Amino acid sequence: MASFIEELMESFGPQVNRSLSTNMGIERKTADQIIPAIAPLMLGGLKRQMEQHGGADRADHILNKYGSPDVLDRIDDEIATRSREENPDPRLGGLLGDSGVQASDMISKQFKIDPSIAMKLIPALAPIILGALSNKRDKEGLGASGIASLIDQDGDGQILDDVAGFLMQGLSASGSGQGGGLLGLLGGLFSKRK
Repeated sequence: MASFIEELMESFGPQVNRSLSTNMGIERKTADQIIPAIAPLMLGGLKRQMEQHGGADRADHILNKYGSPDVLDRIDDEIATRSREENPDPRLGGLLGDSGVQASDMISKQFKIDPSIAMKLIPALAPIILGALSNKRDKEGLGASGIASLIDQDGDGQILDDVAGFLMQGLSASGSGQGGGLLGLLGGLFSKRK
């Protein structure tokens, strides 16, 4: 888990952060903290879909439908377009459900971002996060089971420990000790049943 998010940050973090700052008016220091806060929730949503709606093939289907690697070549355009949406959907349909709305609210409060901007962050970053995951899957020849093992980084069958560890690491590095809300939401994301 951590390695995928670290790769994502290293490869695309600077461009995403610049674009969030330019298009959504988020301070660069704050923008640096957004992917480490949102990516674990996205991967948690994938894990929940796997567990409740068809196993590893379900995650593969979501990536095929929503995770085009092409978006990685047009990150600025993607974020600019999403920043102008009047009715953003942080639920991402059924991927996050109401947890996406709760996460947007927590991110708004934690990072002191206008709520109307915070609601756009998950829809703006989801295609990039899923696109990077699809890109990794395709380049490394991972099948559906490979995606499952990538999401469960330490192979113990549990994703919450992987995600929570990285989320806390990111929040600590950012100087924010207020990860409890997001961690609680993350736990709820795995335990909820649709």
